[in-house]
Amino acid sequence: CTHYLFIVVVAVNSTLLTINAGDYIFYTDWAWTSFTVFSISQTLMLIVGACYYLTFTGVPGTATYYALIMTVYTWIAKGAWFALGYPYDFIVTPVWLPSAMLLDLVYWATKKNKHSLILFGGVLVGMSLPLFNMVNLITVADPLETAFKYPRPTLPPYMTPIEPQVGKFYNSPVALGAGAGAVLGCTFAALGCKLNTW
Repeated sequence: CTHYLFIVVVAVNSTLLTINAGDYIFYTDWAWTSFTVFSISQTLMLIVGACYYLTFTGVPGTATYYALIMTVYTWIAKGAWFALGYPYDFIVTPVWLPSAMLLDLVYWATKKNKHSLILFGGVLVGMSLPLFNMVNLITVADPLETAFKYPRPTLPPYMTPIEPQVGKFYNSPVALGAGAGAVLGCTFAALGCKLNTW
């Protein structure tokens, strides 16, 4: 019972932490920086819960099921935001599912080898999720149009961007997110597996 409760808690918290992962579009001055940070946060939240669930059940496919739980939770929460007047086209693409499928594939292909799951699965999820997350940028409404339609509250002086940050991080937020995600993904995959050894 405690294990299943933990899975639910992790899924809910993962969703809460990733719920605004598409909202980098709001920060038009900081879009690339925010995209990178949010991509990494999504990667880590997905992989720790998915690896826990996957190694707990030992059944390839449960990582994808976990990602589906996150997706449905997110759609429900975003639906609530939409009812309050916020735009809904930030996270409508289930970006976690294909990365979780890669995790399941590694677990299945290596005959449930936990160390391969940590190393290969962590790298694959870390490198793939920023790519899938870029789909959000392709499918959402024009950022400037959205920013004017849903104006953000006035930022305090210390939060106000001095200049637009587009072009920072060597013009490649996907590459930076993928590189950092690949390294951190292995660590969090190991954490997810370790949670089963309490």
